[in-house]
Amino acid sequence: METKLKRIKERSSQNPKEVFTSLGHLINEELLLLCHQELDGHKAVGIDQVTKSQYAENLTENIHQIVEKLKRKAYRPQPVRRVYIPKADGKEVRPLGIATYEDKLVQLALKKILEAVFEPHFLEFSYGFRPNRNAHEALKTLSTCIEKGKVSYIVDADIQGFFEHVNHEKLIECVQKRIQDPNIIRLIRRFLLAGIMDDGNWEPSEMGTSQGSIISPLLANIYLHYGLDLWFEIAVKPNMRGEAYIVRYADDFVCGFQYQSDAENFYKALKHQLDKFSLSIQKEKSKIIPFGRFAEQNRADQGQGKPETFDFLGFTHYCSHSRDGGRFRVKRKTSRKKFSKKIKEFTIWMKVHRHMDRKEMMKIVTSKLVGHYRYYGVTDNFSMMQKYYFEVLKSLYKWLNRRSQRQSFTYDQFNQYLKRFPLPFPRIYFNVYA
Repeated sequence: METKLKRIKERSSQNPKEVFTSLGHLINEELLLLCHQELDGHKAVGIDQVTKSQYAENLTENIHQIVEKLKRKAYRPQPVRRVYIPKADGKEVRPLGIATYEDKLVQLALKKILEAVFEPHFLEFSYGFRPNRNAHEALKTLSTCIEKGKVSYIVDADIQGFFEHVNHEKLIECVQKRIQDPNIIRLIRRFLLAGIMDDGNWEPSEMGTSQGSIISPLLANIYLHYGLDLWFEIAVKPNMRGEAYIVRYADDFVCGFQYQSDAENFYKALKHQLDKFSLSIQKEKSKIIPFGRFAEQNRADQGQGKPETFDFLGFTHYCSHSRDGGRFRVKRKTSRKKFSKKIKEFTIWMKVHRHMDRKEMMKIVTSKLVGHYRYYGVTDNFSMMQKYYFEVLKSLYKWLNRRSQRQSFTYDQFNQYLKRFPLPFPRIYFNVYA
């Protein structure tokens, strides 16, 4: 099966204009079994409450039934279970959709097929939810564009509620540019229209894709490939007076321009382009700012101080200089919103789990710290990681002392406790200049 998918990818890469008309038969027992092996059994369950282990009790028959339904065109996804998670500001929440295990299997199989066709044609500046690409590489590319290019202005634009406003018909049009197998198109439509179960009530899903589903990030990449990426590459860059760059991670993107007029013209045109795809800019979170070595020099000459900062992928980017020689550099630190959210999440977790066995608790705290370091452990961000480490220690000390009515620790006793259960200290995991 992997060989078949590899051949499709090669065909798609070698023939950019080829349209695939027969792919549905690839969702067979072999592919679904492969997907079953790959799926994480610890993920949240859908509305049927069936886990991976429960589904595996009669795996062969269950997979056979899926294939038979697909052949009869009788397969219909179940509604996703809606849950809410807090956003970075801690005030708003983000809706997530949890599919049933069987739907996850079919979605993963469908994703593998779509990925084989579309992945070779996604552009280099797109990084989100793609094989062998990650957020750190997007940060590295952004730094290179600003430091090595002639960037003087940044357009920091935020798409308002992207996943909730994807137009289904427009998305299908995008998919049909490369795939016109009616079985694949029908399956995508049914996933889009499966509906949502929110607190026991069914709601239709006439617009948008379910954020949190396996197939959603890839569909988002396809939508923005045609709605933003190709437009920027073909229509925007050639018509700019100076240099122009874009770095995109899913629906989060930043653009850099040499001239202010280019940045302003792009921002105006962006509104019209997004409108064609039923999307809009969130004005209060979008801005054009002078940024880069030339902007810094211009502001210094006018006595205006350092350029403004902007946030991208959880980091605040600001203009600075290297310690050796004073060379201009873009530096980054954990954004205030993300930092506050992480501390709040850890405090809530400690409050709830303070009575847990100490050895098990410290294992989990260790894993939380390492996970934080592995993402935020980027060049120039050591001080913010260190600050996070000490905030975790403060929270740990506070809630361990609330395991009973009497105080459990003095500071000296707490330090001895940390010697017995040592926590990892911050370190840089990703060097943007390596």
